[in-house]
Amino acid sequence: MANTSSAKKMVRKIERRTAVNKARRSRVRTYLRKVEEAIASGDKNTAEAALKVAQPELHRAVSKGIFHKNTIARKLSRLSARVKALAA
Repeated sequence: MANTSSAKKMVRKIERRTAVNKARRSRVRTYLRKVEEAIASGDKNTAEAALKVAQPELHRAVSKGIFHKNTIARKLSRLSARVKALAA
């Protein structure tokens, strides 16, 4: 339990920040799920559109510190390869 007033304030700040980060992480996962569902349905146009909408959201999460840049780069690379493979 926090004793000093500054420690108590930090606890409050961390709680607020955690809530924001949780919402952002959830939002990113929703966009990823939409791309996954479009790929699973086999519709290339829908998958491309979903990926195009998801990309800026994923990069925004990186800039906010929610995910590491290499993690998102890897996810985007794999997703785009799977979308590209739908045409074949």
